Amino acid sequence: MIAETVCSAVSAAGLGIAAVTAYRRRFLTAARIAAYSLVPIGLVMTGVVEWLADTAFSPVAWAGFGVLGVAWVLFMTTRAVERRRGGTRKERREARAAAQRDAVAPAASAPSLGSGARPAAEPAPRPAKASPGGEDDFGDIEAILKKHGI
Repeated sequence: MIAETVCSAVSAAGLGIAAVTAYRRRFLTAARIAAYSLVPIGLVMTGVVEWLADTAFSPVAWAGFGVLGVAWVLFMTTRAVERRRGGTRKERREARAAAQRDAVAPAASAPSLGSGARPAAEPAPRPAKASPGGEDDFGDIEAILKKHGI
């Protein structure tokens, strides 16, 4: 009973503020204030306020919220553990079976990499040196220095 009276007073005050705002020619703001002020009286008319008041003072309802909270915590914990392990049990079993199927065959010259992988590119061979002393490396530098008379 008190909750309904308070909601009605809040709605009336909100509509009064909306009227003053509309008088100041701020119609969009006034319409928004009026919409917010009609929410409490709408909740009273639908019975939500009475349900909330009954729920707030009911120990059974609070125990139910506690059970829901425990269920939510368990659900989130199992999801986190599942992500850390790498999927569900079925997915892990399939991954193990795929790893055994994709193993290297006894007569294979290179390991099988699966359908989506590409073999790594071979590195380009280095050019061979003309002489073991490394004179070819400095040949270009010597030519430049001779050109400049050094």
